[in-house]
Amino acid sequence: MFWDTSALVPVLFPEPRSADLAAVLGGDRGVTIWWGTPVECLSATYRRHREVPLPAPVLDAALLRLRALVEDADTVLPTDEVRRRAERLVAAHPLRAGDALQLASALIWCEDQPAGEAFVCLDDRLRDAARREGFTLIPA
Repeated sequence: MFWDTSALVPVLFPEPRSADLAAVLGGDRGVTIWWGTPVECLSATYRRHREVPLPAPVLDAALLRLRALVEDADTVLPTDEVRRRAERLVAAHPLRAGDALQLASALIWCEDQPAGEAFVCLDDRLRDAARREGFTLIPA
């Protein structure tokens, strides 16, 4: 499965959908992420910590979970091919640059054969673009 940052952050911190996404993650033996996902996850983590300071053990646990997840995941690296696909995607869908890079990386991962491949995401705009590109969305 290809995991967008929006679906990984609830695995790091308790949120309404955390349990469901943790269960999906636990059953995924082939987690794949975009090269920039760890930075996006760190940004979300520290932004949340600045808004409402987290107890040190909670912050440390989130950072450890992120580190372990990144170490175990396959990563789509930044290439000219990813950039070219992202350029096409921003023309075809109302996506921000980071989301276009996420979706472009997912297309590279599945070798442009998204039918039957899972895209794990909570962002509505990115979900819509991924669905239109042919991915199966999780959560449904």
